[in-house]
Amino acid sequence: MASRGRSVARITLLSALVAMVAVTTGTVVAVADPESAEAPVVVQPQAAIPLPPELDQGFYRPATELVAAKAPGEIIAARQITAANASLAPLNVDAWQVSYRSNNSRDEAIPAVATVLKPRGSAPDKVLSVQLAEDSLGGYCAPSYAVQHLSASPFLGQLVAPLEFVIAQGALSQGWGVVIPDHQGPDSAYAAGPLAGRITLDGIRAARAFDPLRITPDARIGLYGYSGGAIATGHAAELRQSYAPELNIVATAEGGVPSDLGVVLDNGNNGLWSGVVLAATMGLTREYPEFAAFVNQNMDLFGKAVTTVQGGLCVQYLVNVFPFLNLKGMLRVPGDPMLRPEVRNVVEQTRMGKAVPDMPMYIWQGNPDELIPVGQVNTLVDTYCRDPKANVQYLREHFAEHVTTELSGAGPAMLWMRDRLNGIPAQSGCSTTDVGWLALDPNGLQITAATLGDTLGALFGKPLGVN
Repeated sequence: MASRGRSVARITLLSALVAMVAVTTGTVVAVADPESAEAPVVVQPQAAIPLPPELDQGFYRPATELVAAKAPGEIIAARQITAANASLAPLNVDAWQVSYRSNNSRDEAIPAVATVLKPRGSAPDKVLSVQLAEDSLGGYCAPSYAVQHLSASPFLGQLVAPLEFVIAQGALSQGWGVVIPDHQGPDSAYAAGPLAGRITLDGIRAARAFDPLRITPDARIGLYGYSGGAIATGHAAELRQSYAPELNIVATAEGGVPSDLGVVLDNGNNGLWSGVVLAATMGLTREYPEFAAFVNQNMDLFGKAVTTVQGGLCVQYLVNVFPFLNLKGMLRVPGDPMLRPEVRNVVEQTRMGKAVPDMPMYIWQGNPDELIPVGQVNTLVDTYCRDPKANVQYLREHFAEHVTTELSGAGPAMLWMRDRLNGIPAQSGCSTTDVGWLALDPNGLQITAATLGDTLGALFGKPLGVN
């Protein structure tokens, strides 16, 4: 009865806040799971107004026993949605959310959610899993909520995910299917790479099993992510062979790669981006209990006050409100906190380079990147390329910084991805190329312009990816 009372109170509060009308639209579709003897999952119609995860516990946090009974990637629930630019301009595409079982970094069952999209009426033979840079500590900042029509997320500090959603629209314009996982998981564990990699791979599994998406059995799959999205992308690429070998992932494109969080933290101390680096540190405490205990025991009062305020904020506020913090000074330990075994352990667990991805890699990085130092990306590429089987094309951009490198590098990266998904082999071996400005690539400019044109057309109801 107490639980029921809390549920009624929550619904009443929600009604007062957002004046939600309890009306749904759409068609209910049964999705049969070939590996399950249970009743098929019913695709629910979309809600009139989307709810953030904090107010949508049934979908985002289903019962523990229900999650544990599923296999990794197995769908728990599904529903139709309307995707939109900046929550205001609906896209003319087929779109759903799927809730599915994944595993955390300790291989314990957890729930996860992904947004899946495709051009109207299509059956894609190419799929791109786009890991948006969520970079936040609140559930309402998650991509699955942020990209929905009438979502409040873009107006509450989550500006990165809606902007990067243009990449997904570029993939849809090519006729591809798209998967966008909430790769930080149910606890918004920002920067927890091994967790994000598993959620990403299981999101692709769920998309393949989702009949309404109509992905062909032999579909070629790519991974794409920048910055916080590259954390999930890079770990997914490294984990594919051991965690999800059945997935036909043929290419990975990632930029601004935080391959060594220890280097990123050192670099961010007292810097302009210190707020978002601190948020990543706190995100790690949500996935690694021993690290959480160390931080909780040793953080000073100022640090606890800042992290309490940060605890439910989206990326824009994390960046703008908390610059130039002395992150190391918040920990009351003798010497450099980075040398403590609890810190070294979590840095080691989240460091990329433990396995060489078994698909072609396209990596781009700003040489003067002020947030993600180029040295640790150089080290990652060198680590991969010690293996004669590695296939890595690495581009370093010299006239750039963190944000502009994403903008200038997206077009060339998508062009490279298109060739891989079309079955054109990547150049063999490893190569490193230094360039002035990636945006000057004429072919990259062409695909960027086409994407922006399609996005503009989408504002007026043009269907994406439909000739």
